[in-house]
Amino acid sequence: MTTEHRKATIPSVATHVHPTSVWLIRALFTGLLIWGSAGCSSPAPHRSSCISCHKGIETVSSSHTECPGCHGGNDTQREARNAHRGMLGPRNPSDYRNWDKGCGPCHPYQLGRLQGSLMYTNTGMIRNIQLTWEGEDGKLYATRGSDTFDATGKPLKLRPVAELNNLSGELYRKFCSRCHIGAEVGDSAGSSHAGGCAACHFPVNDDATYTGNDREMRNRKPYSATHRMEPLPPNQVCSRCHNRSGRIALSYQGLYDGNNGHVPTRNGQSGPVPLSGNRNAVHIAPDIHAAAGMECIDCHTSRDIMGYGYSYQNLYHQVEIACEDCHGGVAPPTYRVITGDGDEAVRESRGYKMQMRPGMAMVLTAKGRTYSNVFVKDSKVQVLGKRSGKIFTAKIVTGTPEHTVVGHQRLECHACHSRTVVQCYGCHTTYDLRENGMDFITGEKSPGAFSETEDYRMLYPFPLAVNQRGRISAVTPGCQTFITVIDEEGNKLWDEDVARFKGKRQLRFAPFFSHNTGKKAVGCRECHANPRFLGFGQHVIEGADIMGTLMCDKCPDKPLDGFLTMDDGRVRAFAAITREDSRPLNSAEVRRVFKANLCITCHDKARDKDAIYAKKLEYRALDDTVHKRLLGRP
Repeated sequence: MTTEHRKATIPSVATHVHPTSVWLIRALFTGLLIWGSAGCSSPAPHRSSCISCHKGIETVSSSHTECPGCHGGNDTQREARNAHRGMLGPRNPSDYRNWDKGCGPCHPYQLGRLQGSLMYTNTGMIRNIQLTWEGEDGKLYATRGSDTFDATGKPLKLRPVAELNNLSGELYRKFCSRCHIGAEVGDSAGSSHAGGCAACHFPVNDDATYTGNDREMRNRKPYSATHRMEPLPPNQVCSRCHNRSGRIALSYQGLYDGNNGHVPTRNGQSGPVPLSGNRNAVHIAPDIHAAAGMECIDCHTSRDIMGYGYSYQNLYHQVEIACEDCHGGVAPPTYRVITGDGDEAVRESRGYKMQMRPGMAMVLTAKGRTYSNVFVKDSKVQVLGKRSGKIFTAKIVTGTPEHTVVGHQRLECHACHSRTVVQCYGCHTTYDLRENGMDFITGEKSPGAFSETEDYRMLYPFPLAVNQRGRISAVTPGCQTFITVIDEEGNKLWDEDVARFKGKRQLRFAPFFSHNTGKKAVGCRECHANPRFLGFGQHVIEGADIMGTLMCDKCPDKPLDGFLTMDDGRVRAFAAITREDSRPLNSAEVRRVFKANLCITCHDKARDKDAIYAKKLEYRALDDTVHKRLLGRP
């Protein structure tokens, strides 16, 4: 079958071609040369002395059979001290301090991507902390300094966060930095992880203890659970970091840790699922994709996670996928036909249950790159479970009545389809110089320890605002920080101060995708008639006034759970939406949302037979004969 004929048999999917970057081809070619010469896939010609002590240890993979090839050392020496001399690590040759010698020689392409990835640099996290606490200083900081490239390919200098000598730097180093791949965490039950490449590819168990077949290492910690590599990380790997803050891993699985881990749920007992930090979770409805059996990596590409050689200042720039890629939106999904064995989709899929091959029509991401597991077959978009081998069929929504409502063009998919959005209101952060805190970047303790409490948390309803793409998105507090600083003598230098943002003391909300998607969308009546969805929080309506009710002593005129008030019909915003070009809804937009209730009262479904939502609403229609009779008007 010719390529042209194959395209013609897929009428519901448009075509688009995206060129491959030249530098990626060069890096790949270099990697292949090194891989071929380094002996990665060749077993040692002698019996390794390592096995004499480490009997039963699991083989990493069929292409990783030599111990010194990854770990260094000398496996011709019988005495442990001599055999271990020159080892990398010694535990983890993929640690950032060793990865140029451990994993890098055979995988320069992957290492080059990872070194600029936000999973390693955390540049966006550090920048957002600065924006909230002291403001930017014109420099870009990373977990560790590095020379990388910006989104246009120009050289970019990232300074080490150890140089950020202020409260922002302290907060990141002592409170936030444990969940990045440059740090090894072995003492946090349920959240421990290795460092470097092993953070994803050598999963640890809940207490970071080796439980494999090597009796020499059995029950030692912190180590991965076994010595076998996971080329395709399971969900548990993602959960070890993404269970705090936005809690997207918990929401995806259908778990919720409540206002704190000790809230009794039944008979005075805590929730049934133990979490790190002495927390417990209860069960809620999982994401529809999780319920179907899809894992995190079935949607997210390796470029989402490992990057593709460029450094970004926010994660949404690095993530390349969107709901519309598989389900369509204004236009149907797009695809590109594989033309050769060297295609990245073919190479990446070699470890999947089913390999992609030339001639297959691969769906494109929002950035125009091919998925390695999403393809078009028989005019349907199908998703291969990378680990499970299951085939999932995506429903195309392009052109359906519910998705062609006039006025909804700016809605993000998750604005309607999020089941829940975790919202933590009132974050109280204390920095106490009387106590020592561990600096996870330097690995040493120093004066100054952080602690946090929160006032209130909820899941639903969730506020909406305009995000960085100019679209209507769910938002969540990000962050509502009240800061207390205590000096060495016990004096409060700051006492529940409201952090500044863009020169003003104000609370902040951030665009957010909760990863708790449902098939059923928020109802028309609910969204258009409940002011909480628009950012008014818990409220009281009096005529043309909407007043918030969840108040804070430090902000007596500014509710915690909202960012809008209405005075005599005039809408006023008092909090910021963090991200460039983001903002609360304005007065005109709020009025349009509320005015739609004139029609929604009767026409509460987009599939109404008269399809009034397929055209711009005409409110004067209430004056025609039919509506006058229904309304009992002369």
